[in-house]
Amino acid sequence: MSLEAHTIYPIPHSERHGRTRDLFTVWFGCNLMMLTVATGALGTTVFGLPLLWAIGASTLGMVVGGVFMALHAAQGPRLGVPQMVQTRGQFGSWGAAPIVMMMVLMYVGFAASNCVLGGQSLQLAVPAISRDQGILLIVASTILPALLGYNAIHAAARLTTWFGGAAILYCLWRATALLPLSAWTAGQVTMTGLLGSVSTGALWQIAYAPYVSDASRYLRADQSGVRASFWASYGGSVLGSLLPTILGAELGLMAGHGDLAHTLGWVSGPFSLPVVVVMSFSIAIANAVNVYCGTLSTITVVQTFVSRWRAGLAARVVVTLGLTGLAAYLSLAMADNFLHSYTAFLELLMAVMVPWTAINLIDYYVVCHGSYDVDAFFARGGGIYGRWNVSALLSYAVGIACQIPFLSTPLYVGPIARRLAGADISWAVGLLVTTPVYLLAVRVLDRSRGAPTLASPISRASCTP
Repeated sequence: MSLEAHTIYPIPHSERHGRTRDLFTVWFGCNLMMLTVATGALGTTVFGLPLLWAIGASTLGMVVGGVFMALHAAQGPRLGVPQMVQTRGQFGSWGAAPIVMMMVLMYVGFAASNCVLGGQSLQLAVPAISRDQGILLIVASTILPALLGYNAIHAAARLTTWFGGAAILYCLWRATALLPLSAWTAGQVTMTGLLGSVSTGALWQIAYAPYVSDASRYLRADQSGVRASFWASYGGSVLGSLLPTILGAELGLMAGHGDLAHTLGWVSGPFSLPVVVVMSFSIAIANAVNVYCGTLSTITVVQTFVSRWRAGLAARVVVTLGLTGLAAYLSLAMADNFLHSYTAFLELLMAVMVPWTAINLIDYYVVCHGSYDVDAFFARGGGIYGRWNVSALLSYAVGIACQIPFLSTPLYVGPIARRLAGADISWAVGLLVTTPVYLLAVRVLDRSRGAPTLASPISRASCTP
């Protein structure tokens, strides 16, 4: 299997290949890991919900959030470019750069979190290996698929789907059987806990929005492929997240404030070693996706300011190694206080992700109907999209600002969140406010793109030359 030669530029139609069902396996397989299990554990530990309530709230959040994620996936076959390159069509070439930089931090943050849990799991399975050595082993196993690129990641994800799926189902069966009867009624139903679990589930799915076009951009651009991309990505991500989330909720009750990896090893019984090996492989593939997408986004940022530069394989290799090294450093630094750091990371990510996804989806599906001048994404000065799009940037700022009173984080609790007993619904507010604000801004400030209405949608010509 050779190294992928393409980076951020459009995939020629003559080189489009692959099957839409591969999108199911890549998102199903990448979710079968300890980080998803840890996310599920938040419902019964941090949020203190009874088991069935925690599972129900997380499921609701994932079902809703998965829609936004899959709508982004359907953009890949149509445009043939990475998701964050397409963001230039809404924000302008320079306006998109800070947002893309934040997404790079997200990719590296998730990769570091994966390494921590992978290192803990390997230490449990093989006591001779220290936690830090386990982290470095996960980092090392991330490098090869990330360097090989698109085809290697898809191939590895297909293997992970079968072996990781079997491991998760086995652990889920064991955990349910070993769960004491008292655990089924433990916890308390609170509005804070319910909203927290729903929000975490929704954010888990929405957080994949910057990834998904990267994994679908090689597919053919016909209408059936676009529709199938939506359902394959949606089904794979939601189902692949739900199974380990349920397992995490059960393990959280068993572990209390203890170590999840240790509890998983106990639940796995005689098969703890193969379970840990399989889930560590899943972590490596998920990390490869994080590093791969982070590399494309980093190249996107650099190309923004050096428009004549055409990044090739050498640039992708250098950036891949650099981001992998950064993830390794962060994972070693944050390992001692992982769960607290991870929760704070999710809450911070929520505030900056939601307005972007609202603007991107509304612009693609309502304003431009998927019709963009892809060559202009790479043009000096931003082409027809310019360097700055005031409509998008203003709407993005409003979307972030409107969430602040509703935020409930370890560092800050907004006044409205206090009245809601600490419940955080900022993500829902961000979606509901940003969408109409952007549509109004397009109507008033960006007349060249038209004034979209349900009765009279704008023509595609207003989004392309």
